[in-house]
Amino acid sequence: MTTTTKPPQVLIACVGNIFLGDDAFGPEVARRLAGRPRPDGVRLVDFGIRGFDLALALLDEATEVVILVDALPRGEPPGTLSVIEPEWNVGVGCDSTDGVMFETHSLDPVKVFRLVITLGGHPRPVLLVGCEPTPLGEEDTPAMELSAPVERAVDDAVLLVESLVEQVREGRGVGVSYRGAEKKYS
Repeated sequence: MTTTTKPPQVLIACVGNIFLGDDAFGPEVARRLAGRPRPDGVRLVDFGIRGFDLALALLDEATEVVILVDALPRGEPPGTLSVIEPEWNVGVGCDSTDGVMFETHSLDPVKVFRLVITLGGHPRPVLLVGCEPTPLGEEDTPAMELSAPVERAVDDAVLLVESLVEQVREGRGVGVSYRGAEKKYS
């Protein structure tokens, strides 16, 4: 008798503020992915800046792997794509709610994972697809469009996310090829 292993349930969680230029990278990737087919068991959500909603989605026991898509300043040339499997050590210092103060309309991924732990959940394996933004100058200066380098990176990011979904569902993703490693695409 043969048994088949069901592919893991994947959440593609895109985050960012559409009013802050390149911070809209995640929502733009979500917009483009929305028009493309996805396998069963793969859910796409544009969380924008709704960190509490992301935390609630991470409490869903059906979600086994999260692909988080966000602008990620790392000192690289603007438009550089990186894939990182963060080692979340968010339990440290989270014995009380002091470390979990949280604005429901902002998004700090570490605080989101701390909130998940505080609410009794556990962080899922995460692959972070990040894009190096172009510096805006003043942090809160509104900008309604992506910079040219980040705009050019969006289609590559869509293909990258789809490739990661395939790898994860085939058992070649989280914990295998990206553990403690970083891959850059420019």
